[in-house]
Amino acid sequence: MNAPARAAWRPLATLVAVVAWLACAQCGGGDTPPTQPTPTPVPTPPGSVPPVNPPVPPVAPATPGTPQVFVGAGDIGWCGSPGMAQTARLMENLGGTVFTVGDNAYFSGTAQEFRDCYDPTWGRFKSYTRPVPGNHEYEGAGPRPYFDYFGANAAPLGVSYYSFPLGDWHAVALDSWLSVNEGSAQAQWLRADLAANNTRCTVAYWHYPLFTSGPNGNQTQMRPLWRILYEFGVDVVINGHDHTYERFAPQDPNGIPDPAKGIREFIVGTGGAMPYSFVTTMPNSERRIANTFGVLKLTLSSATYQWEFIPGAGGASDSGTGSCH
Repeated sequence: MNAPARAAWRPLATLVAVVAWLACAQCGGGDTPPTQPTPTPVPTPPGSVPPVNPPVPPVAPATPGTPQVFVGAGDIGWCGSPGMAQTARLMENLGGTVFTVGDNAYFSGTAQEFRDCYDPTWGRFKSYTRPVPGNHEYEGAGPRPYFDYFGANAAPLGVSYYSFPLGDWHAVALDSWLSVNEGSAQAQWLRADLAANNTRCTVAYWHYPLFTSGPNGNQTQMRPLWRILYEFGVDVVINGHDHTYERFAPQDPNGIPDPAKGIREFIVGTGGAMPYSFVTTMPNSERRIANTFGVLKLTLSSATYQWEFIPGAGGASDSGTGSCH
């Protein structure tokens, strides 16, 4: 996305994270989709998040033994776009737990943008939404409005990455703006979390996609996360950033097809921001839907999952099934 220059954001409270960033031409605010891949951002160490105000009670754990609906999208709250209202209507009767994969309120994730561009539509699902931030949450005045808006749902452990049970599945929410290199706090936490997980099936989600046929290009800085997820047998990854829907066949962190142990990646940056077209076709890309608003609905069972991309008016759909490792 077309970004303004990143500025350093340093809140003054003692529990606040120190998060620095550098801008790139694709990560920020214009209305025009980018035409070149996003440069790899310089990662920064994570810390505790700003105190949330007002607090939002965390989502209650889903009941094991019954299929769970996990539904959502990324790249959502763009004032003036008809997309947020369309996708919110699609989700009204689906139930389950809602996820977001970042860039929740354009263009700078301010309190006003959350109030005016996100809350009137997707805000109705707030109490059972499990969000992650995107690059737009870190631009402008920084991510404080994101944490204030979503409350404990955005940082149940006091940091912007977390995990939770989802029926018979384990769900991991990650922050792709922070460092994901091996040895980083987030990577160490992820290793410990997955090592302690006893469920067969796992889904992980964050903003930047490692693989994409969209105009932002592959976000290669995410490969260390993929290596950890692949090592621990994670089944599904969900991303946003490109305003498209795309589904990949199971593959390893280097993009080699791997039907036995590979991770299936979905890109669903179709929540309301103005949609993009594709600029290429990446290896292992099985389904691509451009210029469409929509949401991804996953139905998660004890050893299998079903996916359904539900489009807005006149859009194409996608559906299928997969088995856990």
